Amino acid sequence: MVRAALLVGLPASLVGLTACSGQGARFGLPEAATEQAPVMGNVWIGAWIASLVIGVLVWGLIGWAVLRYRRKDEDAPAPRQTAYHLPLELLYTLVPFLIIGVLFFYTVKASDAVLQTTEEPEVTINVIGQKWSWTFNYMEADNPDVGTDAHSIGTLETIPDLYLPVDKTVRFNLQSADVIHSFWVPSFYFKMDVIPGHPNSFEVTPNRLGTYDGKCAELCGEYHALMLFKVHVVTEEEYEAKVKELAESGNAGEKKLQEALQAVLPTEAPEEHK
Repeated sequence: MVRAALLVGLPASLVGLTACSGQGARFGLPEAATEQAPVMGNVWIGAWIASLVIGVLVWGLIGWAVLRYRRKDEDAPAPRQTAYHLPLELLYTLVPFLIIGVLFFYTVKASDAVLQTTEEPEVTINVIGQKWSWTFNYMEADNPDVGTDAHSIGTLETIPDLYLPVDKTVRFNLQSADVIHSFWVPSFYFKMDVIPGHPNSFEVTPNRLGTYDGKCAELCGEYHALMLFKVHVVTEEEYEAKVKELAESGNAGEKKLQEALQAVLPTEAPEEHK
């Protein structure tokens, strides 16, 4: 019975240990930084809980069977062998389909929720992925407090910065200048592919001030690992001041696909990255 208790208790103990810290309680997820993130976070946590419950049940049954039906006498005959057990076979065939069906339902429901868009987003940013960095176009010409579009282009030598106003609905329009990339901010609990010839869009509402890591989540070539960026969620005033600063420093207007492609640097990785 001690062995059975260990087999059942070990997974439960691991669950308890992970719950001791904030990130552990989220099963490895960083703290959410957008209004939409908890929708995906609930699916992630729900899937982990379901997996742990099933795991504890399966390992518990295995442990019980090993101990309950172990050979206690070396001379004892082998137990009666059963070739088929239709009710049991139906059970372990149908139950996985039921589990998958429930997970699929909640995954589709969450996907529909996070992919909803508004007719008039408060902020629009056109993102271009190119080997091997990002171009961010701030479309603020119609904003009377800014009055101009502006852009920033990253290089292999410098990690680009993306500025977003807090509590404002931001639409990202994604395009690729060359191969498939993937725009991912882990704290948003969301990523979307950036596909050549196939523009994609999504919206988020950042609701927590701070600086967050962003990266390409699609293997896109030799320097894929360097395709990083920083997301700065700031106040609306700071955001507008930053866009104006970009425009005044020679980065006014929108960079198009071909212009972004021409800006790609390097055939050689910078020394600090080697």
